[in-house]
Amino acid sequence: MGKVVLVTGVARQLGGRFVRRIQREPDVDRVIGVDAVPPAHHLGGADFLRADIRHPRIARVLAEHAVDTVVHMDVNGTPLGKRGSRASVKETNVIGTMQLLGACQKTPSVKRLVVKSSTNVYGSAPRDPAIFTETTPPKSLPSGGFAKDVVEVEGYVRGFARRRPDVAVCVLRFANILGPCADSPLAEYFALPVLPTVLGFDPRLQFVHEDDVTEVLRIASGEPRRGTLNSGTFNVAGDGVLLLSQAARRLGRPTLPFFLPTVTWVGSALRSVGVTDFSPEQIRLLTHGRVVRTTQMREVLGFDPRFTTAGAFEDYARSRGPGLLPPETLARTVDRIAAALPAGRGQK
Repeated sequence: MGKVVLVTGVARQLGGRFVRRIQREPDVDRVIGVDAVPPAHHLGGADFLRADIRHPRIARVLAEHAVDTVVHMDVNGTPLGKRGSRASVKETNVIGTMQLLGACQKTPSVKRLVVKSSTNVYGSAPRDPAIFTETTPPKSLPSGGFAKDVVEVEGYVRGFARRRPDVAVCVLRFANILGPCADSPLAEYFALPVLPTVLGFDPRLQFVHEDDVTEVLRIASGEPRRGTLNSGTFNVAGDGVLLLSQAARRLGRPTLPFFLPTVTWVGSALRSVGVTDFSPEQIRLLTHGRVVRTTQMREVLGFDPRFTTAGAFEDYARSRGPGLLPPETLARTVDRIAAALPAGRGQK
C-alpha cells in the first residue's frame, strides 16, 4: 500500500495545485482534500471531504482513512474570495490548527506532518537584523494579524512534536507568495492602481513563486532524498531581494508616499471598503521590509527554487497586465526627480 496524504485548505488555488501535483508521486496511493467549502477547481483523482478543521470531526477523518501524511495548508492571511472575515480566518488558522494537531496526536497512523507557515513570524521592526535565519528571534513579537497567527501556529506545532516524537514534522516559512494565482495580502496590495507607501522608507522584499511552493511542499511531504533532511524548520524564498520602489516601477504603478500615521489611516479606509487587507503588520513590512537566509533550505532540505525573487515578481506582474504608466516612462520620471533632489534627499 502507498501513502495516504490528507491536505487541508484545498479550496484555495494553491491547495488545489498541490493536490494535483502530489497525486503524481509513485509512492502515493490516495490523496484526500479537506476544506470547509467545496473547491471551484478540479482536484484530479483526489477525494474531497467537506469538513471544517475547527471541529472535532477531523479526527474521525484521519482515523477512518488511516492517513499517514498530513499537509496543513489552511494557514492564510486573507479570507477565501469575498467570503469570510479576518475573525473567521484567525479561527481557522489558530483553532483549526489546534484541532488538527489534536487529531494527529490521537491517530497512530500519522507519521509525517508538513505545515505551511510564513516569514511573518519574524515581524518587521526598525532594529531587525539585515537577514533572519531560522534561529533568529524577532526583536518584537507580532502583536496581531496574520503574523501573530503564525507565531501561535508554530507554538502549537512545537508542542505536538514534543508529544509525538515519532512523527516527522516539517515547518516551511514561506516568504511572500506571488504568481498568477496568488491571493496573499501583498498580491492584493500590488494590484492597487496606485501604491500607498511610507514616506522616507524603501523596504527590501523577498518573494517565492507559487510553483516553487508546490514543489517544496512535495519534497517536504515525501521521504527525504539521500543526503537531505526534510524534518525541521526552513525559510523558503527566491534568491535576491527587490526594493518596493523597484517593484512599483516594474509594475508601472505610481506610488503615493504618506507619513506613517496617515498610511495607517489609509489602510483602515481601504479595509473598510474591502479593497485590500492593508493591515498594521503589512504597513510595518512596507516600512521596514524583511529578508531571510535560505541556506538551510538548500543544504539541508535540498531544494533550489526555480524562480528568483525578481523572477517570481515578474511572473506575477505579467498576469496583472500593464499599470497606469508604462514601466520605462515611470522609471525615467522617477530617475529625473531623484537627480533633481539635493544630495541626501529622498533616501533613508
